[in-house]
Amino acid sequence: MNTQLILNYLTRLSENNNREWYHAHKEEYKEANAEFEAFVQELVLQIGKFDNNILPMEAKSLTFKLVRDTRFSHDKSPYNPAFRAHIGSGGKLPVPVGYYLMVKPGGKSFLGGGLFADMFKNATSMVREYIAANGGEWERILHAPDFQKEFTVQGTALKNVPAGYDKTHSQAEFLKLKSWYLEYPVQDDIVADDELFLAEAVRLFRIMKPFNDFLNRALEGFQMPSR
Repeated sequence: MNTQLILNYLTRLSENNNREWYHAHKEEYKEANAEFEAFVQELVLQIGKFDNNILPMEAKSLTFKLVRDTRFSHDKSPYNPAFRAHIGSGGKLPVPVGYYLMVKPGGKSFLGGGLFADMFKNATSMVREYIAANGGEWERILHAPDFQKEFTVQGTALKNVPAGYDKTHSQAEFLKLKSWYLEYPVQDDIVADDELFLAEAVRLFRIMKPFNDFLNRALEGFQMPSR
C-alpha cells in the first residue's frame, strides 16, 4: 500500500479540478484508487477481527465516486478531491451504521462512525426513542475513558427537545440531535505513513464500536427508503 501516492494524486486534482485534467490523468487516478482500495480491503480484514458483523467484502463496493453533484451547489467544480469509504454490515449504505474513512489532503482527512444522515425521519425517531429508554447505557458508552479522550458526539440539532420528550431528561441534549456521529481528524503526515495510518484507524474504530453497536440496536428493523 502506498498512501502517499493517494495524497499526491488528490493534491494535484484539487489544484486542477476540471474534466480535462482528470481525463488526461486517468492512469494516475487508477493507481491512486487501487492503493485506496487496497487500504480499505486491509481495514475490512482488521475490523472483522473485533466486529463480527463486518464480513469479508470487496473494497470496491464500499467506496464513493469522486464526481460531485453540482446541481444545487454554488461550487461548480466537478470533483471532490477525496477518497471515501463506509464499512458497515450493509456495505456502504448509511444504515446499518459503520466505520467511515475520508482521505483528503490539507489536514482534511478523518475517521468517523455513527449515523451521518439526518434526512431519514424514521431513523432519527428510532435513535431518539432508544436513547430516551436507554440513557444509562448511552451515558456509559460516552463516558468510557478511551471514548471520551478521542471523540465528541456531533450532529445536526434542533433548538429544543422535540415534542413528546421530557425537557429535563438526562440525555435532553442528545434527544435534540437528528444525527449522531463521530469525526476524528487525521493529519497528512499520518495518512502518508500507511502502516501508522492503518494502526491508528484500527485503534480508533475499535474504541468506536460500542457507539456504533448502540445505534445499530436502535436502528434494528429500519428500512432504507426506496429511491
